[in-house]
Formats: sequence, structure tokens, C-alpha cells
Amino acid sequence: MTNNDLSFFEKFNMWLRNSLIVRLFSIGFLMLILLIPTEMIKSLIRERESTQRSAIYEVSSKWGDSQTITGPVVTIPYKVYTSSYDKYNKLITLEEIRYAHFLPKNLKIEGELFPEIRYRGIYEVILYTTKLNIKGNIERPNFKELSINNDNIIWKDAYISIGISDMRGIEEKIDIMWGKEKLSLNPGLESKDVIISGLSTKLNLETVINKQYEFSFDISLKGSQNLNFVPLGKETNVILKSSWNNPSFSGAFLPDTRNIDKDGFTANWKILHLNREYPQQWKNMDYKVSGSSFGLNLLIPVDEYQKTMRTAKYAIMFIALTFLVFFFVEIFNKNRIHPIQYLLTGLALIIFYTLLLSFSEHMKFNIAYILSSISVIILITIYAQGIFKNIKVSMLTGSILTILYGFLFVTLQLQDYALLLGSIGLFTVLSTVMFLSRNIDWYNLSSRK
Repeated sequence: MTNNDLSFFEKFNMWLRNSLIVRLFSIGFLMLILLIPTEMIKSLIRERESTQRSAIYEVSSKWGDSQTITGPVVTIPYKVYTSSYDKYNKLITLEEIRYAHFLPKNLKIEGELFPEIRYRGIYEVILYTTKLNIKGNIERPNFKELSINNDNIIWKDAYISIGISDMRGIEEKIDIMWGKEKLSLNPGLESKDVIISGLSTKLNLETVINKQYEFSFDISLKGSQNLNFVPLGKETNVILKSSWNNPSFSGAFLPDTRNIDKDGFTANWKILHLNREYPQQWKNMDYKVSGSSFGLNLLIPVDEYQKTMRTAKYAIMFIALTFLVFFFVEIFNKNRIHPIQYLLTGLALIIFYTLLLSFSEHMKFNIAYILSSISVIILITIYAQGIFKNIKVSMLTGSILTILYGFLFVTLQLQDYALLLGSIGLFTVLSTVMFLSRNIDWYNLSSRK
């Protein structure tokens, strides 16, 4: 049968099989098509991560959210008089109540944090209970430095306040020893210039005149994930210990000394007022203290969603390299691979990420990665044997995939050197491809029988 006797579809199929340019374009088009399910996989990872955050929020909202301890702060109201004219152009004097705030001279916080892992479905939520002892002293307020007249000070309304970011976490009644006097703290703040949420109680500063006042109190508090402190002392010392052995110290200050081992951690902070951006006393809302907070995060060692997302970013590289292997097999072994076979192979590579995501939610990430990669390598190797009918070529395909997945696994473990290792790997692959294809006559390749 001559070429003229062939139908249009037979001619098109023959042209498709023999045209190198068409095959390359079809492979590139299939890679673009496979980007769609790849992005769907990434979207699924983000969705599962969002579900995890929702589970953490749901449990934390019932137990206690991240906690920040601020204070204590002594606040004293004072009167400010301003003159103004009324609608009859008569001069009148207006009285306004404002607040002056005074911070501790020395502040020492010492305590222990007791972590606990709860489960919401398949998700882990880190909770904790902390028992803290807070003590120090506050110098008698000096209004001369604030340019406030003594006659305008309302001593009887002075109060001390302690900031607790999530009041639901308070486990026991909090009493403060102010000198030799025991005072009960109550929820609510008269002024929110310094502290937004917390406890307060009235102070008797008018009749008891001391150069400085000693204070101490204990807090038993529930929270989740984060525990932070605000260094309000002229010198602030924090000593914290816990059985949690994977803390992440965060905030404006890192510990001066810390010790982390399999039994937990101990951390010490020492912060001076010179390290902050606000003084020991001020008026009204002149300064904000929240930016100086410091503390720690209780981290779960493995974040499977973050690692799975990092893995999925290499999807296009895996598809391209696997298709490249198949393409070179076409060239050197004179085998013709149909676009549908390329497509099925690409889908098998994408299935790896769904397997990894689902497995990692129920077991350690490394084990999930090994199981998922072995499953996909075996599947594609068997499929390649069906296509090429050549055991050596099939085993070569499986070996190359094993090297690729092994390389990616090592890259994921070495976070600090991931870019360096990835760049070296891509350079090695490109060098290998250039070396293998150096003697190919691409112009006459399509004309070969």
C-alpha cells in the first residue's frame, strides 16, 4: 500500500509518530496540562492546613489562647484644667481626668510551664498550664518629673493593674501582697492606656508614704502555643523551665542563657529599661509596651503540611525529568510512546503528593514519604516495562526515579542548604542531558527509519 492509499487520519498518525518537533510540542503541552492537577494538590494542602488551624483555634478558644503577661503597673489619675469659651462667649474652666503610669524598679518572674497535647480528630493541639511567681518593687511615684501639680493628683483612686491577654485561662484567684497588705485583684481596668485586658485593685498610697513598695503574687494560668512577657521593670529577670524539649524562643529578646535537652528546657532572660523604647513613667497613652514582648512558642517538631507543600513545588521538575527519560528512550531505542502514555505517567507522579499528604496526617512524615515514593516508583517501573518491553530500560527508569525521590528527600531534611543542593542537582541533571545528547543529529533524527 502506497502513501497515497492512506487515509487522512492514518497520515496524521504517521506524521505524529515520526515528527520530532510535534512530539516535543505534545510533551510540553502535556506538562502544561499536568500543572492543573498540581495546583489542585497545592490547594488541597492549603485546605487541610486551614482545617488544622481551625481545629487548633476551636480547642484553644475553650482552653485558653496564647498568653501575654504584662505588669504590674501603678496608675494614678490626676486632674487637668483647660479654659474655653461657651456659646455666650463666656470663659469657662473644664476639668478632665487623665492618668499617669509608673512601672516597677525591679521585676522578677519565675515559674514552670506544663505542656499537654490534645487531639481534635487527627490534629494535635499544644496546650499548657503555667504557674508563675512574680515579685519586685515600685518606687513612690514622682509627679515632678511629669510636671503635674500635687494638688491635681487623685491619690485615693490610685490602682495597680496586671495584664493577662486571655482572661479565660485564669485557674485560681489572684491576690497580690502589697507590702504587708493582701489585696484581691478584680477583672476590669479603669484606664486602658497601657494594658488592654487584665485585673486591677485600688491602692492606698495617700496615707502610706514609702520610698518604695514591695509586691508579690502568684498566677496559675492556662494557655496554648505561646507564652510571652512584657519587660516593664527597670531590670526584668525571667526564669522559666518546662519538660517541653522543642521550644522556639521568640519576640523582642532572646534568653541570655538556655539549656535544652531530652528532659526539657530552662531559659533565663535579663532585660534593662535601656533595651526598651519607653521610660519608667509617663502620662496617658504616650507609649506602647506591647512591641517589647518576648517569650516562647511550643512547637510540634514536624509540620507535615509545610513539608508536603515544599515537596509539591518540585512536581514540575519531576514530571519534566521523567518525561525526558521517556523521550531519550524513544530516541535511543526507537520506541514510540503515545501522548496518552506520557499523560498516565504524569498523573502517577502527581498521585505521589496525595499519597504523601494523606499518609503524613497519620504517621511521621519521613515514613509517609518513603511509602508514597516506593508506591509510585513501583507503579511507573511496571508501566514502563509494559511500554518498552525491555527489563533493562524499565529498571533504569525505576532507578532514575529512585535517585530523584532520594535527592528530594535529602533536600527536605537540609533546610538551610536546600537551595544550594537543589541548584547543584539541577546543574548535574542538565550536564548529564547535554552529555548524552551531544552526538545526536537533531535535524536528521526524524528522517531515520
